[in-house]
Amino acid sequence: MPKYDVAIIGGGPGGYVSAIRAAQLGLKVALVEKERLGGLCLNWGCIPSKALLFNAELVRLFGRADEFGITYDNLRLDVGQAVDRSRQIADRMVKGVEFLLEKNKVKVVKGAGRLKSGNEVAVEPGDESIEADHIILATGGVARSLPGVEIDGKTVITSRQALELREVPESVAIVGAGPVGAEFAYFYRAYGSQVTLIEMLDHLLPLEDEEISRQLERSFRQQGIKYLTGARVEGLRKGRGKPRLAVSAGGREQKVAADRVLMAIGMAPNSAGLGLEELGVELDNGFVKIDGHMRTSLPGLYAVGDVTGKLMLAHVASAQGVAAVESIAGLNPPDLNYEKMPRCTYCQPQVASLGLTEAQARERGHQVKVGRFPFRANGRALAIGASEGMVKLVVDAEYGEILGYHIIGAEATELLAEASLGGTLEVTSGELGWAVHAHPTLSEVVREAALAVDGRAIHFWRE
Repeated sequence: MPKYDVAIIGGGPGGYVSAIRAAQLGLKVALVEKERLGGLCLNWGCIPSKALLFNAELVRLFGRADEFGITYDNLRLDVGQAVDRSRQIADRMVKGVEFLLEKNKVKVVKGAGRLKSGNEVAVEPGDESIEADHIILATGGVARSLPGVEIDGKTVITSRQALELREVPESVAIVGAGPVGAEFAYFYRAYGSQVTLIEMLDHLLPLEDEEISRQLERSFRQQGIKYLTGARVEGLRKGRGKPRLAVSAGGREQKVAADRVLMAIGMAPNSAGLGLEELGVELDNGFVKIDGHMRTSLPGLYAVGDVTGKLMLAHVASAQGVAAVESIAGLNPPDLNYEKMPRCTYCQPQVASLGLTEAQARERGHQVKVGRFPFRANGRALAIGASEGMVKLVVDAEYGEILGYHIIGAEATELLAEASLGGTLEVTSGELGWAVHAHPTLSEVVREAALAVDGRAIHFWRE
C-alpha cells in the first residue's frame, strides 16, 4: 500500500489547490478524483458559465449598436457555437490543472475515494488503498431540489444541464434568485427567452445589501425579466402543453408555465458514501464540521470547500485548502474570516460585495455611516456605455473602518479586489479616500464612495 503525507479526496478548487500547495511545501501527495480534475467549477460551473455570460453581454451590446454608430444586417445568434466555445475553455483549464499537478509531482488516482480509517482511503471500483498521515476531504456539493419538483435532466434541469443546452428554450422558469439564478436569467433573456425568476425571500440576491438588490430588480424589469419574490414553489404539473409550476405568493396561488424549469436553490453537501458516519465524524445536516484550521472531529482528517458548508464558493474552497495544508505543515495559518470573502454575481449589471450589509452592521450595534457613488457620474463608465449602478460603503462611524463594500455595475467583480485588500488591512474610508486612483477608470467610483462617507465626493452633488 503506497504511503503519503497527504491524501486528498476530490479534485476541484479545494482539492487541487490543496495538492499543489502541499507539494510546494515538500509533502508527498496523492489526489483521488472520480471524474475530471477541476471539479464542478472548472467543468460545469464558474468557468463555462462565465464564457456563456460574456456571449450574452455581446448579444446585448449588439442590441445597442446604434448608440455607437454601428449598423448591421442579418445578425445570427448560434447558441450551440457559444456552448462549444465554453466547453473548449473548460477543457483548456482542466488541462492546465493536469499539467500543474504533474509538474508538482502529485500522484493522481482515478476513482471514488472512501474512508476506511482516519489514515486510509479506499479507491473504488477496485481494491486499491492509499495510506496517508493526513486526509483532506474536498468532495464538493450536489444540486438541491424541492419535493414535487424532482430534477429529471430534461424538463427540470440543474445548471449543469443548462450549460449543455444547444438551443435556448422559448420560456424558462428559474427557481432561486441567488447568483446562479440571476446569471442564467440574464443569459436566457439576452438570447430572447421569456424568463420568470421565483425567489422565496423578499428580494433577488437576498443575501446582498437591500439597496443593491432593489437596483438589480429595477434593471431586470427593464430587461424584461419577470420575477416573483416572497414566493414558494408548491409543485410541478406535467401534461399536454408546457409544464406548470404551482407557486404561492402574496397569499394567492398562481401557475407559471415554462418549457424548462431550472433549479437554482443552492447545493447540498456531497458527503454520503464516504464512510464518515461509520468513523464517527461530526456532521451538521450532512455538512462536515470543521474548526478554524479545517480539522474535523476525527484526528488527521480535514475538510475544505462546499462539503463544509461554510461559504460555497470556489475561491473559499481554495483558501480553505491552503489553510488546511499549511496547518498540516505546522505553519499555523490565521483563521479565515468568511465575512471578508468576496461574493460575486456575473449577470449585467454585475453585483459584488464583501463584509456586512447596512442592516447587518446596525443589528450588531455599529453606529453606521454610508457612502454612495453612482456609476453615471464616472467618466469611464459613460465612455463605455455602462452608467448603470452604484457603489455603497458601510462604515463604522466611530473608527472609520469600512465594514461592507457593495457594488452593482460594470466590472463590479473586478472592482471588488480593492475591497478584499482593504478588508484584510482593515482600511478606513479616510484612507481609501486618500488613495489616488487613475483617471479615467471605473475604480474611481470606489474612491468617490469612500469620500462620500464624509460628504467629500468630488464628482457628485448630494443634498
